[in-house]
Parts: sequence; structure tokens; C-alpha cells
Amino acid sequence: MRDSTKFTLFSGGHRGVESAFGEMAEEWGVNEVNYSFMGHKVERNKNIRNLSDEELGRGDISMELASKMMNRTYYEKRKIRKVLQLIFHMVNSGHQVFAVGTILPDKTVKGGTGWAVELAKLFHRPLSVFDQETRQWYSWKAGTWQEDSPAIEHETFCASGTRDLTEEGRRAIRQLFVDAFGTP
Repeated sequence: MRDSTKFTLFSGGHRGVESAFGEMAEEWGVNEVNYSFMGHKVERNKNIRNLSDEELGRGDISMELASKMMNRTYYEKRKIRKVLQLIFHMVNSGHQVFAVGTILPDKTVKGGTGWAVELAKLFHRPLSVFDQETRQWYSWKAGTWQEDSPAIEHETFCASGTRDLTEEGRRAIRQLFVDAFGTP
């Protein structure tokens, strides 16, 4: 088994998937960094790294481009922009990306999680999504989603996902940690 103390999880500490990944990281002794910004509410209030406006700005992107990549409409709202900037830092910090949510027919992922997924594709990061509707892991390979049994393979990894985590999703996250680091 790998030495879990050499691994770092980057996330945002939100309710659901991100909090569950954080809880597992703590249980296994994996380092954890939760990015946030002033005025942003998180559920998992541990290891918070508040980003300044200048730091957030490094993850800035045109809302028009984000809308096009996600096949949806994002309006020029300050909070949404900051959340997308924060997600940039999460994905940019982790070499491997895990998400839990719903893969849509257009191959994007539902909600804000989809932005983390699109950035992972853009940055050519190893990317896996647990689709809660099909109860199956998929990895992005050769421009499409393929059923997979992913593993935590890189010392820095990112987690993003739905706030509405199912019990199947929680078990899938736990299994990633068991497979990588053994039983705690």
C-alpha cells in the first residue's frame, strides 16, 4: 500500500462530495487543502486556503467561453465567476481529478462539477467521474467516457461533485481510498 501522508487532496469543502472526500482524507491521513474565498461558505471548515482576489483572477475565464464549453448559459454574475475561478485552482493543483455527479448526454457533467470536469479535460488530467444515476465509474479516454475502475495514482488529486451525494456515491469514494491506502 502507498504512504497516504505523501498524498494531497485539493477540494472546495462544499456539502456532499467535497466534504466526503475531505472526511476520507482525514481518516486515511491524506493531506487536504480546501480552497475558498472571503464570503464563501463551506461545510468542511478544515485546512482552508482563502484565495485573494488577485489569486482568483489567475483562474479567470470568459463567461461566454465557459458557457460554450458547458453547453449552458452562465451570466456575468460575480459569485459564479468566483466559483469558477476557485474550481480552476482546485483542478490546477491536483494532477488527477475525481468527480461524482451525473454525466449528461452531451458528455458534460451536470452543475458546477461540470466545470471541474471540463478543466480536467482541457488540462489533460487523468479524469474519472462516478455517475450516481448509473452507479458506475467512468474515465475520460480518447475523447469519450469509458467504464472504468479508477485508482488514486497521483500524489496530488482534486475532488469535486454534487452536493446531493448518494450512499452509492459515498461508497464509491470510500472504495477509492481503500484501494489506494488499505483499510484505515
